[in-house]
Amino acid sequence: MPHNKVKNTFLSAVNSVIANPNQFAVNPKKDFTRQRKITPDTLISFFVSKGSSSARVEMLDFWGLDQEMPSLSALNQQRAKLKPEALEAVLAQFNDSVSRQAGFPSTDDGYRYLAADGSTTTFFSSPKLAPPEYFCSPGHSANGVYSIHINAFFDLDAHIYTDAILQPVHEKNEFGAFCDIVDRHGTLPGRKNVYIGDRGYCSYNNMAHVVEQQQYFLFRTKDIHSKGLVGNFEFPETESFDIDVAVTLTRSHSGKISTLPGTYRRFIDQASAFDFIEYGSLDTYTLAFRIARFSISGGSYECVVTNLPREEFPPERLRALYYRRWSVESSFRKLKYTIGLSNYHSYKPEYVKQEIWANLIAYNITEMLVNCAVIEKKETTYEYKVNFTMAAHICRVFLRLATEKDQYNVMLLLQKELIPVRNERQFPRLQTAHFRKPRYFIYRAA
Repeated sequence: MPHNKVKNTFLSAVNSVIANPNQFAVNPKKDFTRQRKITPDTLISFFVSKGSSSARVEMLDFWGLDQEMPSLSALNQQRAKLKPEALEAVLAQFNDSVSRQAGFPSTDDGYRYLAADGSTTTFFSSPKLAPPEYFCSPGHSANGVYSIHINAFFDLDAHIYTDAILQPVHEKNEFGAFCDIVDRHGTLPGRKNVYIGDRGYCSYNNMAHVVEQQQYFLFRTKDIHSKGLVGNFEFPETESFDIDVAVTLTRSHSGKISTLPGTYRRFIDQASAFDFIEYGSLDTYTLAFRIARFSISGGSYECVVTNLPREEFPPERLRALYYRRWSVESSFRKLKYTIGLSNYHSYKPEYVKQEIWANLIAYNITEMLVNCAVIEKKETTYEYKVNFTMAAHICRVFLRLATEKDQYNVMLLLQKELIPVRNERQFPRLQTAHFRKPRYFIYRAA
C-alpha cells in the first residue's frame, strides 16, 4: 500500500541518520551510549507525530496510554542529547528517497519548479535560555518574544519542502540563505530547477548563483517606473513587453574596465553582496536575462526577470508560473496552524529548531500521502481534493508508536475526507496577521 511505502521511507531515513549517532549527539562520547526507553529513532518519530497538545498528552497519545511509558523528564533528557541537525538530515534523506521513487509528482516539460520564501515563527523564552539574537518586540508585545526565521524552498508540483535554513531573527538574511540553498540543492535526473521568488529575492547575486549552477530563475521585481533593479534600462514604449538585456557587473570605478558593446554597466557597492567579484577588483561579471512586463488584474502591471528560454516560456506562461508561487504562502499557513508549528513544547531555541524540522517532515509526509490518494471523478459541480487538515491528523496517528499494533487503510480514510476545489475564490491578504503571539504552555487543549 502507498501509505506503508511512505512510512517505511521515513523510517528508513531515520535509521540511516541514527546509524551514526556520534555525528548528531551533543556529547558524542557519552550521549546515546546506554540503553534507554526513548531511543534516538523513537525520539525522532515522536517529534514528527506530535500535535499541539501539551507534551505529556502527546506522549500519552504516542505510547498509547501504556503505564510503562517514559516520563516527561526522560523525554527532556533525551532531547537534550540530540542536535537539531539530526532532524534536518532526516528531512533531506526522506526527500531524496521519495523524489527518486516512481510516481513522484512532476511535470513532463523537463523542469522542476521551486518557490523560495521565508516566514518567521515566534516562541516564548527568557534571557537565561535564549541568546539576544532571538529576541524581538513586534506588534503590541510589551515583554517581547523570541523568533526564528525559516528560509524554505517548496516544490510546486509535489507540494513538499525540499530544503530550509533556520536563522535567529536578528541574523535574518534571505539573500544569503537563498544562495546557500541554491548552491547545495540537488537536481532530479533529466530536469532543471527553476527557482521562483518574489521581489525580496531579486538581486544580481542571487541570479549569478543560479546561473553558476546552470539552472533557471524567475524573480518578480519592482516596476520599471521605480528605482529597482530594472529602473535604468531602455524599454519599448508599449506597456507590455519582453526584451533581452545583458549586464556587465563591476565593483570598481576604474577607467581600465571596459564593457562589451550592447551591454549595460552596473556598479555593485561594498554594502551589497556579490560573491563572484571582490570589492575593488577590476574583474567583471556578465549576466544575460529577460525582462518581461505583463498586465494583471485591476489594470496594473507586473515585471519579472528570468533566464528561461522564450520559446518555451512566453510572457503568458511566465505570468501563470509566477502565480503558482502563492502555493508556498499557503503552505506556511498549513504548516503553522494545521501541522502545529505555532505550538512549541520548549523555551530553548535548539529544542524549538528540533520541532521546526520535525514539522517540516510531518508536512512532507502528509502531502506525499495526499498525493498518493486516488480520488474518483464524478459528474459533480466541483472537483474534489483531500482535506489537508484531516489528512494531517490521520498521518499523525498513523506514525505513532501505538499504531504499529494495528493495521489501518490510510488511503481509504483519505478518500473519505474530501472537500471541493474552489480556485475561483480569492480573499484579500490580512494585514494584521503578520505577527501573532505564541500560545502559552498552560493554554493547550487536553
